[in-house]
Amino acid sequence: MIWMRLLTRLEQTFGRFAVPHLTLALVISQVVVYVVTTGMNARPEVRNGAVEPVEARLYLIPDKVLEGEVWRFATFLILPPTMNIVFNCIFWYLFWLMGSTLEIYWGHFRYNLYLLVGYLATAGAAFFTPEHAATNVFLESTVLLAFAWLNPEFRVYVYFIFPIPIKWSARLVWAGVILAVLVGDWSMKATALASVVNFFVFFGPELWEAVRYGRRRMAAQAARFADEGRRPAYYHKCMVCGITDQINRKMDFRYCSKCAGECCYCADHLKNHEHKTNPAA
Repeated sequence: MIWMRLLTRLEQTFGRFAVPHLTLALVISQVVVYVVTTGMNARPEVRNGAVEPVEARLYLIPDKVLEGEVWRFATFLILPPTMNIVFNCIFWYLFWLMGSTLEIYWGHFRYNLYLLVGYLATAGAAFFTPEHAATNVFLESTVLLAFAWLNPEFRVYVYFIFPIPIKWSARLVWAGVILAVLVGDWSMKATALASVVNFFVFFGPELWEAVRYGRRRMAAQAARFADEGRRPAYYHKCMVCGITDQINRKMDFRYCSKCAGECCYCADHLKNHEHKTNPAA
């Protein structure tokens, strides 16, 4: 496959620049940012609104980047998902679990490339609405999409009790992306679409093959149903009781040699019927 050969060449050329354990590095960075922002936002001047929260200086806002705040290109990647410690811990664990699995499955370089493509697409899309802030929420969700595509039957235990197949979580993510595209503002539309570019770049060939296979399967099913529709409802029917070989597949049917025409009878009436002399009778 052309795409796989291209990936191999890229890995041979740039593989030495790959960052190992990238998922762990992102999680640790987000934990540090969460601790620092929580502490600094507790200051009275921040709580009173006199000073903006620390995280406000970390979002990717293209207008601010053009004014010289270039660090935003990197810092939006290490923003924690929320300020709720319980949700964040669950998120960080799942992100580390799925990201590390992908890193082992693909190798450091291909996993780095997957996130890099998503990052570049998200950063580029942000400039379509330069006054709005771009976040890493959709980008990190594509790690779940890739993991679910490769491990659809993996189960996540909510509260360590309720098992939920990861493929259902992926469908919720896709629903969120579609909803953002349909009802979100232009900034959200651009960010949502850009965030899944890496998924389609990496899994597009497989998706296309799945669509083609689905079409072939549907065509085969339609042909089979058409053949079944052309088949007779039954092959044998008793002229006395009306039972058919479809009603009772174990019943034995015979044609009477003394009746005029082709008169079929079940085993119960083969020797217990009135012989017909008129085929139409």
